[in-house]
Amino acid sequence: MRAGPSQEEVRKHNLGTLLRYVHVHGATSRAELTTRLGLNRSTIGALTAELIGAGLVSEAAPRETGRAGRPSLVVRPESGRIYAYALSIEVDRIRAARVGLGGRILEQYETARPPGMSAAEAVRPLAGFVSTMRSGVPDDGRCVGSGVAVAGMVRQEDGMIRLAPTTGGVEEPVGEALHSELGEFGPLRLGNHADVCALAEHARGAAVGSDNVIYLYGDVGVGAGIVAGGRRLHGHGGYGGEVGHMVVNPYGRPCSCGSRGCWETEIGEHALLRLAGRADRSGRDAVLAVVDAAMRGDSQAQHALRQVGDWIGFGIGNLVNIFNPEVVIFGGTLRDVYLGAAAQIRSRLNAVGLPACREHVRLRTPELGADAALIGAAELVFENLLDDPLVT
Repeated sequence: MRAGPSQEEVRKHNLGTLLRYVHVHGATSRAELTTRLGLNRSTIGALTAELIGAGLVSEAAPRETGRAGRPSLVVRPESGRIYAYALSIEVDRIRAARVGLGGRILEQYETARPPGMSAAEAVRPLAGFVSTMRSGVPDDGRCVGSGVAVAGMVRQEDGMIRLAPTTGGVEEPVGEALHSELGEFGPLRLGNHADVCALAEHARGAAVGSDNVIYLYGDVGVGAGIVAGGRRLHGHGGYGGEVGHMVVNPYGRPCSCGSRGCWETEIGEHALLRLAGRADRSGRDAVLAVVDAAMRGDSQAQHALRQVGDWIGFGIGNLVNIFNPEVVIFGGTLRDVYLGAAAQIRSRLNAVGLPACREHVRLRTPELGADAALIGAAELVFENLLDDPLVT
């Protein structure tokens, strides 16, 4: 028989559970922690004292209670002191932020990513942003590492980008370049853009309370972050969620991946702009212009939205049948397309999805907006701290 957990293992688990609760939910009274975590008051007090000693949380009386008697002390994450660097390499821009424990963005910077700039070439300006942010960190600040969201297929083992939406087949050693530039800033973890956005929205945004979620992110390419049973699905090597390369039209247009008729050739930015007669344009502003034109009665823009919306609903219907999610979230430029073609998308979803799988599905836009990528990238790093808070 396997021996039960030791007292030290139980203590470590409880420390992580308490810190995770405060990290996700913010300032929380001892009384609420006692109720939510199912631990007695003295245990909560002892655990809190250890986390305070490690500089991870602080404790103070609430400002106002409105109740008679001694108020329960409030435990808060030390957002200003404990932080991670969050980096995001996107199709048209590069962003960096310092994110405090508790998911609070303390400062951030961004710059345009010129056409033709490889992801590896984006590392240098990101390192510059980190250096700038570092100069403003308090003397007692503690960096727990750096998390990176990348638009493309990322091999988790070493951060190699295997496929990028702007360049097609590539082999870019982004992880190696980042380690070289940022090695002094602690552990480094990389993830696909859609995957880290799903992580953030599941913890803090539109999917809170739902354990089965699909976060669909689109611009030039299309990818998904998938949460099943409360856990993110990575797949072998970390390539799971590449739904944009699900073939939906075998006789359709060639895809940058080398296949033909991939879903992103029917619903990506290029597809919408081509159908709207604006193939010479690109970017979110161009997509927004099509949606706006459709709302004002432009027949070609309306046709483009209907066509793309129909293909979105088709693909979502198939994903719903496979993963049976509670929530589907549309991020990136697909957010704007969804808002302009929601009825068409739902109609096709209802035609393709099995009733038992789709009748409860909620279609949503992100609550965290563009910040989801940065918050999610930071979460990749905070996971290590939350698993074992007292390891330095």
